[in-house]
Amino acid sequence: MILGDDPGPAWRANVGIVLFNAEGKVWLGRRAGTEGPLNWQFPQGGVDPGEDWLAAAHRELQEETGVTSVSLLDRTQGWIVYDFPAGFPEHRTRKFRGQKQVWFAFRFEGDEAEIRLDHHEEIEFDAWRWANLPETLETVVAFKREAYGDVIAAFARFAG
Repeated sequence: MILGDDPGPAWRANVGIVLFNAEGKVWLGRRAGTEGPLNWQFPQGGVDPGEDWLAAAHRELQEETGVTSVSLLDRTQGWIVYDFPAGFPEHRTRKFRGQKQVWFAFRFEGDEAEIRLDHHEEIEFDAWRWANLPETLETVVAFKREAYGDVIAAFARFAG
């Protein structure tokens, strides 16, 4: 759900990134160590205290995909929020109810050889592919689906 105001400290501050290629397809990564088929998603990650949101988006994108050759298309206004399901196992996020996110749309301007899933010591994804934007609703875990619907609505104009 999209919220105008900050929902508060019960949700972890996070950025999400939708990376569009020249054809308007989006980058999806398969979460390492998770069973499919609902294990494909966009890059996302936490924001360090005092870190600029755009800087966090660039950092997370580089850490998770190796990608740095991008141009900014847009960002969401307000917060896109989702709650973790009961028993959610993520060790870094147990103290939070869910995530509050600002999403960024970038255009990929590099060569695909730039994409390196092993760029950072903590591997987030073990495979990647280009997909049509609406397809993401069919590949992401159920508890993120409403948030992804909001992201799709925000950035649909950049899709091919």
